[in-house]
Amino acid sequence: MKNASGKAAPINPVAGTVTGTGPDNGTGIGTGRTNLLLAVGGVLLTLLLAIFAMAAENQWLLLSLLFLAGVAGYAANRSGIAQRAERAFDSHHALMNGTVLAGFLIFIAVFHAAHFALLMLCTVLVYAVVCLGLNLQTGYAGVVNFAGAAFFGVGSYTAAVLAVHTQLPHLLILFLGGVMAAAIGAILLLPVLRTRGHYAALVTIAFGILFRTFLEVNETLGGAQGLKVPGMQIFGWVLRDNIEIGDITISFYANYALCALVLAALAFTITKRIERSWIGLAFDAVRIDETAASTFGIQVRRWKISAFMLGNGFAGVAGAFFAMMTGFVAPTNFTFADSLIMISIVVMGGMGNAWGILPAAVLVVLLPEKLQSIQEYRFLLYAIAVILILLFRQDGLFPRRLRSYVPGWSGK
Repeated sequence: MKNASGKAAPINPVAGTVTGTGPDNGTGIGTGRTNLLLAVGGVLLTLLLAIFAMAAENQWLLLSLLFLAGVAGYAANRSGIAQRAERAFDSHHALMNGTVLAGFLIFIAVFHAAHFALLMLCTVLVYAVVCLGLNLQTGYAGVVNFAGAAFFGVGSYTAAVLAVHTQLPHLLILFLGGVMAAAIGAILLLPVLRTRGHYAALVTIAFGILFRTFLEVNETLGGAQGLKVPGMQIFGWVLRDNIEIGDITISFYANYALCALVLAALAFTITKRIERSWIGLAFDAVRIDETAASTFGIQVRRWKISAFMLGNGFAGVAGAFFAMMTGFVAPTNFTFADSLIMISIVVMGGMGNAWGILPAAVLVVLLPEKLQSIQEYRFLLYAIAVILILLFRQDGLFPRRLRSYVPGWSGK
């Protein structure tokens, strides 16, 4: 395949897709530059929508913004604009990652003094890290896990105990929270590997319920009352202190927002590297057909174990950060309902699509906080949303593109 200059377009050796730019080839894809502009424009419009939605006090105005966003998204999908923007995300990784990162920094700057807005941003980013781990498990390797909140809680309680009773650096505590969650998850390896589908789901559901019960009856860990956790410090930088610059006061949640953004960026980078590597290929093969994968020499048990422990490690790191950010942990923070929320984010965003995690997390985490009048019905709304997606968008709001290994082959 050649580009506009008559030279062969470079091929992505892992994804197998053309990464060069060229004129429209008749498929509606358009030039790479146009696709890139559409993608950047989409990020900017999303940023403006997020800023207006966060600043909106009138709930009817917020609902109107959401309706307009839904109509615009539907139109973009039907017209092919969304697919062209997605192609730009795939072919201009560094530029698009930088654009999204800049969008988050602009959001932090706009709401630099608003505690609530920055706390919501931190919560969305923390949930995004957990759901990226669940995406590795369920979306890539096909390992069902309905105990995401339990492993999130393991990281939180690990941070609570270590931060109070040791002098370990808090960055090391974050890492140990992930290690502990992965180690506790190893207990479930045998039943998870011996079961499939809804049977494996029942195993993780049972673990989540047992974990919360254990916390409630264990007085060493505070019982039902929970534990206080000291604020996070990094090389003497106390994140719980406001920042004073002249007459400008910056909320201390801005410190946590920056750290949460770094954690989310690292988790996203690891996820995308795995997706584009031979490890991602092995995960996909295991998810699609275990029998066929083992026939071709892929060790199914090894890759299931790798995905399960890595995903739980993500949840543990996020939980440790969340504990030191909020300053308190209790069993009520890690219920089965919270696990369902995390799973709903993965399903709504699109199974296996890392980019879909963020918008889905915003919808699931932020909307109930902004629309206080529907707080009592949030789980009913989640159930309705998931059912509608399963009926009309089986692959989620942002479905993962099919891998292609032959230039110009669309997989149809």
